Amino acid sequence: MQTDEREGAMLHPATVAIVGRPNVGKSALFNRLIGQRMAIVEDTPGVTRDRLYGLCEWSGRTFSLVDTAGIDPTAEKDPDDAIAATQKQAEAAAQEADVILFVVDASAGRNPVDDDVAKILRKTRRPVILAANKAESPSALAAMYAEFAAFGFGEPLAVSAIHGEGTGDLLDRVVEKLPPDASAEDNSGELAIAIVGRPNVGKSSLLNALIGSERSVVSDVPGTTRDAIDSILTYQDRRLRLIDTAGLRSKPKAHGAIEYYAALRSLGAIARCDIAILLFDTMHGILAQERRLAGLILEERKGLILVGNKWDLAREQGEYSQNELTTVIHEQLPFARFAPVAFLSAKTQRRLGSLMPVVTHVAENLDRHVPTAKLNAIVRDAALAHPPPAPGGKPVKILYASQPGVHPPLFVFHVNDPKLVQTSYRRFLENTIRKNFDFEGVPLSLQFRERTREVRE
Repeated sequence: MQTDEREGAMLHPATVAIVGRPNVGKSALFNRLIGQRMAIVEDTPGVTRDRLYGLCEWSGRTFSLVDTAGIDPTAEKDPDDAIAATQKQAEAAAQEADVILFVVDASAGRNPVDDDVAKILRKTRRPVILAANKAESPSALAAMYAEFAAFGFGEPLAVSAIHGEGTGDLLDRVVEKLPPDASAEDNSGELAIAIVGRPNVGKSSLLNALIGSERSVVSDVPGTTRDAIDSILTYQDRRLRLIDTAGLRSKPKAHGAIEYYAALRSLGAIARCDIAILLFDTMHGILAQERRLAGLILEERKGLILVGNKWDLAREQGEYSQNELTTVIHEQLPFARFAPVAFLSAKTQRRLGSLMPVVTHVAENLDRHVPTAKLNAIVRDAALAHPPPAPGGKPVKILYASQPGVHPPLFVFHVNDPKLVQTSYRRFLENTIRKNFDFEGVPLSLQFRERTREVRE
């Protein structure tokens, strides 16, 4: 989707950014305030790289809480400049926020880097609330006022993200500072889309291209994105939640605790999405990780779109056409032949505009409902043309079919004996439904139930 083709823009609810130097407990405080372990928490400085968003409710107000990477202006830059990029993300979050939570470490006392962070925050001209975390002991509580009062951000609030102490007072102060016209987000009708794939296939680049801004840190180093992060986009008057995720490796535990927890976040993102965009490198095709991910997506009964990135490089090779590549992809994922395949370049935005119409189409198919009369007519004709197998001489009799559920579609077949339904005939019935109705990109659930009194009558 080219920049001039976007039919929506980012929506910004009231936002509170958690900012501070590395390893002062920002992610732990984030998790405590939103009431769930959404951010990765580990005793390693710099674990949080991207901005992580979550909704927080307090005293009748709802606002977006943002966890950010630690700001450390004195740190040495990595060769790939990743530290500078993550610091830029944190500063950008502070600029966008309505209120800033400046977190310092009460147990360690004032740090010269805290003064540097305070200077950055003063330039934002945003309301700043000073939160002294790790204030579990009375001595830390007494010492912090003298050490942190000089920042000029008002009275510091003592909190313990680990134990939850002081967080109620902190949230009271946040609500007081929120702009009066801030309103709660309305998630009704929202469509959640997770961008998943193995590391370094361009997931963050695709997200940035779709929303038209550097929302995620983009780096050539695999594994830059560790948390699952959300962005809100409107497209054709529909609210979309885009979830960028860390890449899943085949054996995440082998790459350390942070990689393992990041993989769990990616699986969580799949669980809470409606449609998963499985991004793969067109130059490499479908590998074992993609097959594993596709299986996980379908096990969770989510819509599935296969997207080949770096299409511009594949075109330069000129060996295969798009249709030929689509056929190869479906052969590599035979259990997901119903999934649409799109090709694009997130970097150059070539063919980007073709993706959102596919997303919209799959979303419509998730909620597609087949009229009961038409469904039974088609199932009856199919059963007459291809009678079910009769193991032991007793055939399956389909008495009635209905679709009681959508998102994803659920079809229920009332039969004389569910145990007689073989896997091959289950596939035949699913293929029959797909042949007659458009369920592209959508997994179908088929249930077989023994006939009831109502059906017999």
